[in-house]
Amino acid sequence: MWMQVAPGKTPPSTDVLLPLIYDELRAAAHRVMAGEATGHTLRTTALVHEAYMKLGADPAARWENKRHYYNAAAVAMRRILVDHARARLAQKRGGEQTHVPLDEQELASPTAPTDWLSLDAAVAALQERDPALANLVMLRYFAGLGVEQVAVALGESPSTVARQWRVARAFLERYISEQRGNEP
Repeated sequence: MWMQVAPGKTPPSTDVLLPLIYDELRAAAHRVMAGEATGHTLRTTALVHEAYMKLGADPAARWENKRHYYNAAAVAMRRILVDHARARLAQKRGGEQTHVPLDEQELASPTAPTDWLSLDAAVAALQERDPALANLVMLRYFAGLGVEQVAVALGESPSTVARQWRVARAFLERYISEQRGNEP
């Protein structure tokens, strides 16, 4: 359930919205975290709570609609996952990360670990080139929304979102491959 903001009314704060969509955010975080290794130290609930802390850090923040809140939640989760990956890498003192191809099967696989740092760099490059595609990636990958949910959030048809998702995935895979010195 999502509350509609009447014209002229103040949009709700994070404290008001989180209880309404906590289960949705937790499910999204679970989908995002499903591909992580068994020993991963960041848990689904911790990811949602950290995202809430980031979203609630500004008590004046107001959310115009569900799309606005999900975009902010996706950005928060992305930052948390990338920061967590950087911290783990720093603990390893320069340890090598394994190459993880970014294809559809890998993205959907509950057993494939994600190279959050490479993915973050690729999304940043995509943001410079096509902010709309980067937003779609944020909603699909970091907020854990499916094609149908993204279509509703963006006001697009599911077929348009699916097509844009294929284009975005191809860009991300090519970018990551080129950064590693591999052929696309």
